[in-house]
Amino acid sequence: MSERLLELRERLKSRKPKFLRQESWRYKRLETGWRKPKGKTSKMRRRLRGWPKLVKVGYKIPSAVRGLHPSGAIEVLVRRPEDLRGLDPARHVVRIAHTVGERKRIAIIQKSAELGLRVLNPGRALEIASGVGGAE
Repeated sequence: MSERLLELRERLKSRKPKFLRQESWRYKRLETGWRKPKGKTSKMRRRLRGWPKLVKVGYKIPSAVRGLHPSGAIEVLVRRPEDLRGLDPARHVVRIAHTVGERKRIAIIQKSAELGLRVLNPGRALEIASGVGGAE
C-alpha cells in the first residue's frame, strides 16, 4: 500500500507548481519564499491568468506518506546513542542532528551499525568509525 502511495506522492509532487511570493521575480529586495497576497487589487489574489498559483489544500499529498523519506522509511532525528533504542531497521532511518559533535557522531554510527539502522548523514565520521580514515 505505501509503495502505491509513494508513487502517488511523486506524481502529485511533479504536478505541483513552484509557489512564489508575489512579484519576487520583479524586486531584488523580496525573497522568493511564499507569502499570501493580500492586496485589494492584487492580480495574484484574484487568480488571474498568467500569474503564479496560490497555495491551496488541494495540493496536499496523502497523510500516510507525508513527511516520509523518499525510500518510504520514517526519518528519526537522533542527538545521542540512546535515541536509537526502540527503532525498527525495516521502518526507520536515522538522521544525525547537525549540532552533534564528532565523538558522539561516531558512537551513534557504531550503535546504529549494531542495530542494523541506516544513517542518512554519516559524514566523515563513518570513515573514522570503520577505521578507514584514521584520526588526524
